[in-house]
Amino acid sequence: MGKGRKSMDAAGVRLRNTTHVLRAVQSEREISQADLSRRLGLARSTVLAIVDDLLQLGLLKQTGHGVSGGGRRPMLLTLDDSAFHLVGVDIGARHVTVVVMNLRSEVLARQHRVHPVRDDPKGTLALVEELTARVLSESRAGRQALVGIGVGVPSPVDLRTPGQVSPVVMPQWAGVDIAARLEARFEVPVRVENDANLGALWEARWDHGVNLESLAFIKVATGIGAGLVIDGNIYRGTRGVAGELGHVSIDNTGPLCSCGLRGCLNTLIGTDSLLARARELAHKRKKDHAFDDLEGLLTAALAGDPAAVATLDFAGRQLGLGLAMLLNLFNPALVVVGGGIVRAGELLLAPLRETVARHCFSENFSHVRILPSRLGESTTSRGAATLILDAALEAPGEFFRRPSKKLRLVV
Repeated sequence: MGKGRKSMDAAGVRLRNTTHVLRAVQSEREISQADLSRRLGLARSTVLAIVDDLLQLGLLKQTGHGVSGGGRRPMLLTLDDSAFHLVGVDIGARHVTVVVMNLRSEVLARQHRVHPVRDDPKGTLALVEELTARVLSESRAGRQALVGIGVGVPSPVDLRTPGQVSPVVMPQWAGVDIAARLEARFEVPVRVENDANLGALWEARWDHGVNLESLAFIKVATGIGAGLVIDGNIYRGTRGVAGELGHVSIDNTGPLCSCGLRGCLNTLIGTDSLLARARELAHKRKKDHAFDDLEGLLTAALAGDPAAVATLDFAGRQLGLGLAMLLNLFNPALVVVGGGIVRAGELLLAPLRETVARHCFSENFSHVRILPSRLGESTTSRGAATLILDAALEAPGEFFRRPSKKLRLVV
């Protein structure tokens, strides 16, 4: 009994040390084994054994010699960015986007299709498989080098059924296991996560929020979602449904929402609601405008169309009310607003900030930055790939595999 427990503890130490080495190398362009040892507080022999395994695996590579501090010049190590690849899938309400990235988050290939996702789970999954195969082919990322597939969905993901979406939000998808389907097709680990959570993860790891411990990512699309990062990790709540900002009721006499409440943000500033509002305002001004999609609304607003400008002002103020509540409860250091609507820039963000300032506890507002996402609609797919990278760094033996080369994870 004691021997088995000791063996399990040793395995845990080996895994933890390997994870620390990988994360330290990832954070630097180049680093020596001696610097790794000093930074992590590990014996040089421990670092040497781990680095040897990771070099054999093809995850690390040597880049040459560094500057000597008096003895032999140290050999420098770096992550072999292109040795393995990550696939990120964005299953939106009306589209599918798939990217393949290297280990430094550089997109190597991308495919995008408009599709009636909510009503067609079978066709959507077939499309995901097709586009995934396409990006792997375009990027010349062989199946052997594929680490895993991350999938973003416009729905909460219950931690008890981690491969599925919420049947309340997407009833046609009830019982559909996205992860199981893609794992069977591509034979790699698959993780499914809420799209706003993935936006928050991307920002925390790579963009505005690098090195921040707390931030919120607000996705404005067909619905409204909030992804929260606390202490550097996604906060999912007890059942994985934290951050449902779209179901905060702003007006209890407003339109009925699919969740059963009235006046939820989703009913007021979701894409369909905004387009309907813009058309109504244009009609009142006797200047009928089709406003067929969000892109048309944004183009009109940026050109100065009064109905479109007023609609985005309304969206900013309503979102500001919901965001003020979030800031008072969560107190993040940074809020990033994402989704295609961020192309509106200050037409959306100026009224949003003004409303937050009027409805938020002053101490919370004075210490927060509210910024647009630099990626816009690409955040979810790249966040999905980052989800896989995070998981792989925590469990390298499960994700980074080469035939006939077993990762020993030596202490």
